[in-house]
Amino acid sequence: MVRTNIFQPTEVRDVVASAGNFSVVEYKRDVSVDSVSAETKYFMAQMNMRKRQVIARLNGNGIILQAGAMQVMTGDVQVATNVKGAGDFFKKMIGGSVTGESAIKPRYTGQGFVYLEPTYKYIILEDLDTWGGAVTIDDGMFLACDDSVNVGVVARSNLSSAALGGEGLFNTSLNGKGIVALESRVPREELIVLDLENDCVKIDGNMAVAWSTSLQFTVERTTATLIGSAASGEGLVNVYRGTGRILMAPV
Repeated sequence: MVRTNIFQPTEVRDVVASAGNFSVVEYKRDVSVDSVSAETKYFMAQMNMRKRQVIARLNGNGIILQAGAMQVMTGDVQVATNVKGAGDFFKKMIGGSVTGESAIKPRYTGQGFVYLEPTYKYIILEDLDTWGGAVTIDDGMFLACDDSVNVGVVARSNLSSAALGGEGLFNTSLNGKGIVALESRVPREELIVLDLENDCVKIDGNMAVAWSTSLQFTVERTTATLIGSAASGEGLVNVYRGTGRILMAPV
């Protein structure tokens, strides 16, 4: 049996979020410093630039991780790849190359805990039930999820959204039931949540970090004519139509 104090709050560490099998430990200040780095680390903590670490509890269930994300395993935990053969490996390599995610995402099952590598990015835990069972995320955001979630690639419905929208031709899609852990450059409390019901949202730039897969994404002019769009100073905007949710960064 392995016991741990990772979930016990200390002067420098506390659990700041939990959902399903995942918990987020935040290091409120970095005391592993020397005289050269102490000042920098102090002001980083004041600006909320802190190390955060995801801990996953396994109790007969399974999780899927971004390759290389595991730091420590405790207990009876088994690891397997998500590759079923040479053809599947080639398919996953193509998908990984166009989304910025690793092609091979290992699956961990058994009894115990899996500690992920600490990161200075912000950790967002999302329940897919609140997304209608499917969410599309910005490149490089995937960190971990329950193994009941299918990790795939979704292509743009038209070339205009890929060439002009700044989001790329492909994105990582997560669908099914369970919790997903995302790495974000913006904290959750700063993200703007937009819930659509048979409506549309127009965003100037690729500010959306996650959106319901059910939404139709296109790129359109702000006015009916090119001259009008140029005169307005806005030009092209990303348009999301339908029913679903958008997480948008303010900057």
